[in-house]
Amino acid sequence: MSVLRSFVDSVRNGAIEVVDLTAPLSEETPILQLPEPFGNTIRFRLEEISRYDDRGPGWYWNDIHTGEHTGTHFDAPIHWATGRDGQDVSQVPVASLIAPAVVLDFTAEAGKDPDFLLQIDHVKEWERANGPLPEGGWLLYRTGWDSRSGDQDTFLNADETGSHTPGVSAECARWLAEQTPIIGLGVETVGTDAGAAHSFDPAFPCHAFFLGAGKYGLTQLRNLDRLPVTGAVVVAPPLPILGGSGSPVRVLALVERGEG
Repeated sequence: MSVLRSFVDSVRNGAIEVVDLTAPLSEETPILQLPEPFGNTIRFRLEEISRYDDRGPGWYWNDIHTGEHTGTHFDAPIHWATGRDGQDVSQVPVASLIAPAVVLDFTAEAGKDPDFLLQIDHVKEWERANGPLPEGGWLLYRTGWDSRSGDQDTFLNADETGSHTPGVSAECARWLAEQTPIIGLGVETVGTDAGAAHSFDPAFPCHAFFLGAGKYGLTQLRNLDRLPVTGAVVVAPPLPILGGSGSPVRVLALVERGEG
């Protein structure tokens, strides 16, 4: 049996489960809020063109109004100043969009401290227990934050001092981007950086280091609790927007479950 035929049969019989890691996209989808004078993305919105009426009696369709970085989305290198000479979202090699993934679970820590930061020692300890980070793969950082995704205020968790959401320390972000073989970082929060990352040195280090190294980001993931610590494969194809800095994306994980 061919490899592809075997794969399709395994999906159909349940030996391979397809897990959707994507948050539904609607007008209620939480979006990043930057302070003045910075510009902000727009909320997702559908604008009806016709719906089985005089504007089009046999069909229903809409125009889409959204930003590149709304909802579950893909960050390409040119999204950040450090990657300005790198790939736009249409230039990301398609073979990179299917890659192995590992899950680092720090839900308990983030539950106690919303400003929790992943450190180099956390990752090294994980590697001692589970093996090395995958060559050309994704590090998926689970914090339990997807449970908040139904409400903008709860998801951003902001007060007068700013947003309080978990992330990665500047030192760890640099180490992951420059010293490990992963292709990118996936998170459950609104962006790859912690809520307080504007005050880090450098500011927004996950963006600065990962995108500057020609690597990628995935944000607003969910259902990471359904993935094994190692062994999953992530499929994350963004729209090939010419010149685009990112794109909404349907992120799927393939997980072996044994014989169906």
